[in-house]
Amino acid sequence: MPQLDSAVVRAWCSLALEALGREREEIDAINVYPVADGDTGTNLYLTVESASQAVEAVFAAFAEPAFPDAVRAMAHGALIGARGNSGTILAQLLRGMTEEMTGGCDAAHLAGALHRAAVSARQAVAHPVEGTILSVASAAAEAASDGPADRDVAAVARAAYEGARAALAATPGQLAVLERAGVVDAGGRGLVTVLGALVEAVSGEAPARLVRAARAMAPPASETCDQDGPAFEVIYLLEADDTAVARLRARLDSLGDSLVVVGGDGLWNVHVHVDDAGAAIEAGIEAGRPYRIRVTHFAAAVRPPEPAGRAVVAVVPGEGLAGLCAEAGATTVLARPGEPPASGELVEAIRRAHAREVVLLPNAAELRHTAAAAAEQARAEGVRVALIPTRAAVQGIAALAVHEPDRRFDEDVVAMTAAAGATRYGELAVAEHRSFTSAGVCQAGDVLGLIDGDVAVIGDDPAKTAETVLDRMLSGGGELVTLVVADDAPGALAERLETHVRETHLAVDTLTYRGGRQAPLLLIGVE
Repeated sequence: MPQLDSAVVRAWCSLALEALGREREEIDAINVYPVADGDTGTNLYLTVESASQAVEAVFAAFAEPAFPDAVRAMAHGALIGARGNSGTILAQLLRGMTEEMTGGCDAAHLAGALHRAAVSARQAVAHPVEGTILSVASAAAEAASDGPADRDVAAVARAAYEGARAALAATPGQLAVLERAGVVDAGGRGLVTVLGALVEAVSGEAPARLVRAARAMAPPASETCDQDGPAFEVIYLLEADDTAVARLRARLDSLGDSLVVVGGDGLWNVHVHVDDAGAAIEAGIEAGRPYRIRVTHFAAAVRPPEPAGRAVVAVVPGEGLAGLCAEAGATTVLARPGEPPASGELVEAIRRAHAREVVLLPNAAELRHTAAAAAEQARAEGVRVALIPTRAAVQGIAALAVHEPDRRFDEDVVAMTAAAGATRYGELAVAEHRSFTSAGVCQAGDVLGLIDGDVAVIGDDPAKTAETVLDRMLSGGGELVTLVVADDAPGALAERLETHVRETHLAVDTLTYRGGRQAPLLLIGVE
């Protein structure tokens, strides 16, 4: 008999992400409520992508994580990565399920989790509207609760899915804007897709796909955004206590509409449509600490200026490098420790660069697949994207140094790829725990010297370890050493390494940059 466990949670996230990837454009095409900005499918995809990455991180840390840990990771990932109105509501649905599912993994708990999810989602929305994702969630919960007590989790999941499908078909009769456009609700359509993935995860059998949605026949998005409703969408994460959030809800409700505040335990995701974006942000500052603030002007989103010819998008591991790359003309994406950017963030950066041709520099080996997915999505939107598989920030710096936007695109990509490929990369890191490495056993607190991604040196002094790494990297030759030093590195580290190169390796030049906060202790490039 099927049961819920951490492997099912992992499969559910993966299958939901895959399904939303297939159906994202269909869902975007029928997005007419609350704003016809054509991004509901994309927002749901990005929300589930964040949830899936959080679950994968738990599996990377623990080979067989406990079921409650996997469920909590899914909900937390969705919360911090929630995008748009429907994505924010989906995050609350998953959080609501978590509150029930952590107490058990049988059919009764799944039915209870779906009920709790529907209730908590309605509570998170300031003014619930029927004919939306909320109606579909409620119908799924009701269907899951009906039936014999001896049903297994697969039967409960199928019942929820079928109930959601029936409710989705009824949405045009509940919401006039959907009926005029001749479509079902886009958010509800996405939730049916997510529930279909749950059926497949627990039963191994995928339900029949929904009939391809018709494209909306609603007025152009520009008309909707200019004439009806607020001009801005404001989203941010907020660290605040419950009392402050209650006041925030009332304040934001007076400023605009489409207000959704989800989360708890001190961390919230706030979404609202307003005319005064500054006031919405100030309200968050009064309540606590807002961050990851995103403001979208609806009219600007549908009437972009003429795109530039070519741009470079680079992922960077520190604020200092972000400034350096920005000065060189690149659009940057900051990779925070333990928080690699999702493909959606890379796609947003490509859109922000607003160019017909884009060179994408992931600057990390583990971002290869993420960057490939982002490039594919951007190509589907009509952007010519070349992905250079840079594995470290110093390779990205080398590529950016030879970038010439005036030459032919293919020639520019070849030159940048050659520069990156000719750059060996090293790094200093501090071991967090005892482990086996390619250079032997390290203890917590040891300084690790990595070359091309593998541990080559284990030491106890950053400067001595870095010198050893430099000597090994330069043993095969080199003309230029690039050092990127973090703000929290030992004060004289850069000067000592510059002197070491000058005295022991003749005719080798050295360039030093400040990595800023959150950067690795030391990055080394040898060209």
